[in-house]
Amino acid sequence: MSDQHGHLEGNDAAVQAHLKRLRRIEGQVRGIQRMVEEEKYCIDILTQVSAATKALQALALSLLDDHMAHCLVDAARQGGAEQEQKLKEASEAIARLVKS
Repeated sequence: MSDQHGHLEGNDAAVQAHLKRLRRIEGQVRGIQRMVEEEKYCIDILTQVSAATKALQALALSLLDDHMAHCLVDAARQGGAEQEQKLKEASEAIARLVKS
């Protein structure tokens, strides 16, 4: 993990939107846990797992969009090694998302 500060710093609206999504996902996962404990029908559990997975993917895409709109744009303005590093990071992040 990088210890660099992101462009969400100071962007309270984006931070709050991401936290809202995370709280919703947390609730979904707790619901799945409860369904397993209560031995609910497997297909119903899998449906909820799918919904939580989609919610995590949506969060990941939103974070990637924020990164591209801010970090990559700033790095492109700076050029040089900073630009190359940020492009490499974004490419690797996209590759991880595609594989998941």
